[in-house]
Amino acid sequence: MKDNINDTPVHVRRMLIAGYRKMTPQQKLQRVSELTKAVQQLALARIRQQYGDISEREQRLRLAALWLNRETMIRVFDWDPQKSGY
Repeated sequence: MKDNINDTPVHVRRMLIAGYRKMTPQQKLQRVSELTKAVQQLALARIRQQYGDISEREQRLRLAALWLNRETMIRVFDWDPQKSGY
């Protein structure tokens, strides 16, 4: 495991890696899914703070615009993040 930031002690990192190796593929996918949902919830909190009282649809569109490029947002959702003040 090579990285540029080593803020985790080596013995803790080894325990973490050992734990991941013991997990089934399904458990690993579940963990990734949970972490993805947590990141999305944090992003939604920032969007709500930044844009205030916007509709649920606009919140979801702004969230999608964090992951999708402008052309995809326009083609799929008929919503342009640049014209919407994003």
